[in-house]
Amino acid sequence: MKTPDFIPGLKHTNTGNFFLIAGPCVIESKDLCFEVAEKIVDITDKLGIPYIFKSSYKKANRSKLDSFTGIGDKSALEILRNVKKHFNIPVLTDIHTVEEAYFASQYADVLQIPAFLCRQTDLLIAAAKTGKTVNIKKGQFLAPESMKFVIEKIMASGNNKIIITDRGTMFGYNDLIVDFRGLAEMKKFKFPVVLDVTHSLQQPNQLSGISGGKPELIETMARAAIAIGVDGIFIETHPEPMLAKSDASNMLKLNRLDNLLEKLVKIRKTILDLED
Repeated sequence: MKTPDFIPGLKHTNTGNFFLIAGPCVIESKDLCFEVAEKIVDITDKLGIPYIFKSSYKKANRSKLDSFTGIGDKSALEILRNVKKHFNIPVLTDIHTVEEAYFASQYADVLQIPAFLCRQTDLLIAAAKTGKTVNIKKGQFLAPESMKFVIEKIMASGNNKIIITDRGTMFGYNDLIVDFRGLAEMKKFKFPVVLDVTHSLQQPNQLSGISGGKPELIETMARAAIAIGVDGIFIETHPEPMLAKSDASNMLKLNRLDNLLEKLVKIRKTILDLED
């Protein structure tokens, strides 16, 4: 079990629990972020789960031209900074260009490389050189073994603070599957490995131009991930997912998170007991 204890401010790193990356898909408002962060902090403090707040300050990879992309870069990042300060928790956000790496690093503790961009050498190097933790999403098109070369780019740039996240692999044109063998394969790299539970249930490339999803399978996927020994899980959550401005079809409703995490902690404890 690898906890990313190299992230400043990460709590509960000695509990033996998985760590959690969670929050709304995109920063819609300060009120939304504070509501979600407050609820998750309460739950994770109760259960002793290391927690990193996640929300994208901009969405640069929307299917349709008129899709919501954000409230403005600086405004969104200021909200992220306020969440970090108010709740005393580390925060994570995506970056998409070399220029964004330094800009976002002034606000976030973890820079996330989106799956479609995981082979962009200049972006990986720029993220690494900020000195921040880099969470790399494995591309839907990439074999787990090939993440070796992505990791090498970060390490060669002088940064060993790395998290690897699987978000599913393309199956046909508009569905994703999770090959749990790949998670075990990526654990061989000796960095924390995460399953992105909600995005792996996404159904991209719909004719509507808006991704679909299967949120009813979130618990199934999360339980399976903990059972096979992932180090962390990634869950996007919202008080009213169907009103969300991004990824409405595959986020978990916030009021269901407590019950899910309680079950996952019990599974994790069982796994630890079996390993003793």
